[in-house]
Amino acid sequence: MTDTWIILGASSTIAKAFTRSVAQQGAAVILAGRRMDDLEANAADATARGAAQATPVAFDARRPETFDGVLHAALASGGRLNCAVFVGSMPPQAAIDADPALIDGTIADSFTGPARLLQMLAPHLAEQGSGAVVGVGSVAGDRGRLGNYVYGAAKAGFATYLSGLRNQLGRSGVHVLTVKPGPVDTAMIQGLGKQPFMTTAEAVVADIHTALRKKRNTLYTKRIWWPVMTVIKLIPEPIFKKMSI
Repeated sequence: MTDTWIILGASSTIAKAFTRSVAQQGAAVILAGRRMDDLEANAADATARGAAQATPVAFDARRPETFDGVLHAALASGGRLNCAVFVGSMPPQAAIDADPALIDGTIADSFTGPARLLQMLAPHLAEQGSGAVVGVGSVAGDRGRLGNYVYGAAKAGFATYLSGLRNQLGRSGVHVLTVKPGPVDTAMIQGLGKQPFMTTAEAVVADIHTALRKKRNTLYTKRIWWPVMTVIKLIPEPIFKKMSI
């Protein structure tokens, strides 16, 4: 059976790299996002690379009325369903401090919107008894840090959700992978200055495929982020709250 990948946030740099990789494997792709012109171009590229089918679908994590269209397109494909979530937004913390209303969109983009769609998809995944979910979070979700704690809170919530979904769907043979990248060379981090342990979208995608093959539950990419975040999580709170990391 041909795999069908629902790709949420399909216009992001990492999502495009992931789309190219599964298209070359002959999968069908449902490209879901806000920018239809970009999605249509991505669909044409995916088809040229060998995708069995490439369907652009309007999706906005802040507008639940767009969710049914994604699900219907996926079910109509007739393939084995999989889903990869690349949705997220990260306003500067200073902008959120000035306008707390920005919190709503950040949480919807990075947590509640994708979680709601996955919850709609879960019964279909459980019924087919196989497939995979790839949820892209962030190392920022491992501990609330001064510079991006609202974004970190959203990604922490999404990681906890994925953990529960993994517990649920794993009983039916569906694998759920939580991905925690550090800084990736994408538009999201432009303007933040030099970042430690920077990686590329292509490297993240290669790590995702390796983690899927090995049935890993959580992936830190680059790998160095696992020991780094382990140390950060162990710093006592009285000390941590005085630090500027």
